[in-house]
Amino acid sequence: MASENPVLLKPIATKVIFAIIVVWLIKGVELAFNLHFNVIGIEPREFSGLLGIVLAPMIHGSFEHLFSNTLAMFILTTALFYEYPKSAKATFLIIYFGSGLGVWLFARDAYHFGASGLTHGMMFFLFLIGVIRRDKPAMALAMIVFFLYGSMVWGVLPTKEEISFETHLFGALMGVFCAIYFRNKDPKPPEKKYSWEIEEESDDAEETKNREDVLY
Repeated sequence: MASENPVLLKPIATKVIFAIIVVWLIKGVELAFNLHFNVIGIEPREFSGLLGIVLAPMIHGSFEHLFSNTLAMFILTTALFYEYPKSAKATFLIIYFGSGLGVWLFARDAYHFGASGLTHGMMFFLFLIGVIRRDKPAMALAMIVFFLYGSMVWGVLPTKEEISFETHLFGALMGVFCAIYFRNKDPKPPEKKYSWEIEEESDDAEETKNREDVLY
């Protein structure tokens, strides 16, 4: 990982857990008082639907919907802020608001809500930036994320009518944009060399010196 201090992981994870608890409380309040928060989701091209850009990621249709997003939100958000501390906040906000704006402008006429745009955006960001940067920690994280959530790639395509693939699609597009734009914002960690690599370099340098001695 980018940071050499593993203690930094704890406050990041704690903040993410707190945010997830708030989202669960919102769903609990909705059920306890028989409310219907889906109507404050994103309603495309309606002025009142603009509020949904802010609120939609905090609203879920069911506990099953919320539960399916919870672990992904925890893992991907923690990984984002831990591995890319300089670009994480901007990336998170761009995915959060950019995906919602894309849905508001181009999606089907329906109420769109849920944190899936965020999770898709962060997955695409973490995978693509690891491929682009090619440093070992970034590539390792990219492979882990793809192993866990690579199936999200199919979420950007229309499948079930009740699933907002538009939210997934625009989240993914924002993640791709951020990966390209912020690819160099966080400094790469210094390359660590194993003892055998140092020995090989030493042997190569000695061989080069011997050749120079022969030539001169």
